[in-house]
Amino acid sequence: MALTLLRHTRLDVPAGTCYGISDLALAPSFDEEASALLPTLPPFDRIVTSPLSRCRRLAKFIAEHTSCGVTQDARLTEMDFGRWEGRPWSGIPRPEIDAWAADFLHARPHGGESVAMLRARALQVLSDYRRHPDDILIVTHAGVIKAALAADETAESHAIQIDFGGFVTLTD
Repeated sequence: MALTLLRHTRLDVPAGTCYGISDLALAPSFDEEASALLPTLPPFDRIVTSPLSRCRRLAKFIAEHTSCGVTQDARLTEMDFGRWEGRPWSGIPRPEIDAWAADFLHARPHGGESVAMLRARALQVLSDYRRHPDDILIVTHAGVIKAALAADETAESHAIQIDFGGFVTLTD
């Protein structure tokens, strides 16, 4: 049993924008990116996706080329950045950023979800899917993947980079 965590492809959003649960469009290069990604994926028996359209569209594309079905799971959604959603990072008040940095795991200066909340949700959903005998492709977001890979609860441990269309495979 293996879980492959795949981040959606690039978005059609200005660089430097804070986004999480916002349902954003994919970049015009989606078809090329998705086509290039297909032959690089490891084998899988089923596909599970975040309900956000940027993941659903990629999951549907892969399903159409592999004849696997797609299941949605809301627990795979990206972090909720509350009132920061859609704002440029440079436009977020410095005291709010500082408050988040001072208590990376638990602070919620944006009024949305804390990293601890995202981490608990992500680790629970992955634990649930690890109980399945199938190899599963999970189409999700950077935050969920970072939470899965973080060695501990520090900001440094969550500073993992995962490219658009990048994936990691977890095995037991």
